[in-house]
Amino acid sequence: MTFKTSSLLTSALTLTLLGSGVSLAQTLTAVDIIAKLDGTQRSAKDLSFRLSGTSSLDGSAQKIDLSVQSIPASSLARVVFAAPDALADNIVVVNKTEVRNYLYLTNQITVTSTAKAAGQAGMTGLDFSQISNFSALLKNYDVRLISATGVAGSRIYTLEGEPKSAGTNDGKARVYVTEAGWRPTRLQLLDSAGKVTADLNISNYKLNSGLSAARLTTLPKDAEIIKQ
Repeated sequence: MTFKTSSLLTSALTLTLLGSGVSLAQTLTAVDIIAKLDGTQRSAKDLSFRLSGTSSLDGSAQKIDLSVQSIPASSLARVVFAAPDALADNIVVVNKTEVRNYLYLTNQITVTSTAKAAGQAGMTGLDFSQISNFSALLKNYDVRLISATGVAGSRIYTLEGEPKSAGTNDGKARVYVTEAGWRPTRLQLLDSAGKVTADLNISNYKLNSGLSAARLTTLPKDAEIIKQ
């Protein structure tokens, strides 16, 4: 099972500013904010976070709850599902070349190339081949800055975008970024009519907690391997 972002982040630049420190906020562009996200990513030996909220699956809102662990320098990430129920205890491990998806109910591991995985849709609407690296993910989208709220030091910047390549999805996505540590705090996916189809909060964001490649890649040894 693989996962695809229904759209992430858009073109040109607009600012809606509230509070103090307006001159500083006005100097930042979407490109600047993506660069700061990238800087945080590059400086981290490892990172982890929780992604939770709701997503429209099969026409109804369902709970999404998963944890992400990553070693950026190795392009390695591990995703463990707690919800929805259909994906509970499933594990996705991604590296530079492949996606390994452990299916708890069948005790199977499907192996798919990252290129193929990025082009396939899954239940959550998210592409986990890049979900741990938001700055890399944004390179595939035309991005614009649509708002900046709050006071200096804790502003929240909202980036909105749509895919550079037409075809798979007409929707958009929004990423909310805090300048306190330059990290994402929220992800929203929207359909072509502008309706929010997924609203996910990013919490428990940790840097350099000592994660190892061995820990991230561990999957049940008795699982059946299925190459796709």
